[in-house]
Parts: sequence; C-alpha cells; structure tokens
Amino acid sequence: MEYTNFQVGEKFPLPIQHQGDGGLFQIDANGCMFILQLSTADVIAVEAFRTGELELGLYEQDGILFFLYKIDGIFKDGWGDSPLGIQLLPPGLKPILEDLQEPVIHLYLVNTQLQILLAQRTVTLTDEFFTALKAAVKNQLESSMTPGAYVNTLKCIWSEKTSKAMSEKAIVRQKVALSIPPMAAKPH
Repeated sequence: MEYTNFQVGEKFPLPIQHQGDGGLFQIDANGCMFILQLSTADVIAVEAFRTGELELGLYEQDGILFFLYKIDGIFKDGWGDSPLGIQLLPPGLKPILEDLQEPVIHLYLVNTQLQILLAQRTVTLTDEFFTALKAAVKNQLESSMTPGAYVNTLKCIWSEKTSKAMSEKAIVRQKVALSIPPMAAKPH
C-alpha cells in the first residue's frame, strides 16, 4: 500500500474533480475522510477548521447516507452535507467493511483555486457514531442501486431537504470540542 503524504501548505495529494466549494465524504481501505473544498478561505476559516468546535452527523434517506457537518467560523448558515456515493465507485475502490476498524475521521480543508492543503484534523468518533456509520456502509455495500438511480435519488432529496433539515432528523450526531494545541515552551 502506498503512503500518501498530507502536508499543510503543500499541494493536496489527491485529485480534485470539482473546483467548486463543498464537501467530499469518502470511505476506503484507509478509513473515513472528509475533504472540505473552499475557493477562498481566510485565516479565521482555517483556524475554525483546525481547532474550532464542530458538530458532525449522519442522515440516511432512500439508501443514501449523508455526512453532515457544522463548523463554527466557516458556515454562517449552519450545516453542510456530503453524500457518500459508494454506488458510484468501481468494485476495486469500494470500501471493505472489515477494513473499517479505527473510529476516526480525517478532515482536510483544501483551497480549490490553488489546490493546497490549508488545514487538517483527525476526530475520534463516538461508539454510537462509528456503529451507525458501519451499519450505513454495510447497507450501501449491499444495495443494488445503480449509479443513475443514485444520482436521481440524490437530486430528489436535495430538492426536498436542506442540510439543516437533515441535521434535525440525523440518525446520530456528535459534538467535537474546541481543540487548541498546547503552546510550545519558549527556550530560556
């Protein structure tokens, strides 16, 4: 297995398909990953992502799982959502449930204009959140939904529900506290 180096301030090592603002949630053999793509981000947004209070959630409707995220300091309107599109992946890239062992999610903030990694953070998921996530992944892996049906279903859900509405009916939610790293001691 090749090691991918994620270095803040460097070019983001994974391809960015869509240049617009938004989130990408994926699960593979390396675990869970959420990439928040912003075309413009100031220092406040970067610090909010890196150390600020977060709220995460999962919402499932019509066979599609949505990763919900609320990041104070970035989104004035509250919640955002990112669907998990296991149905769109070719067989070799689909997650293997047995590989989903570590209850963490890796978060990456990327500037899409420059394709630079601005911040990264790893969050430990609660048992309840991780259990719900594994159950939803299992359901999607067993689903016979075609990529076309997935896209049509996704469009229908987005036309009916906002991210905030999804958060109110989430199957699980988790708050992540403010996380300010300790200051390095100054040499005497």
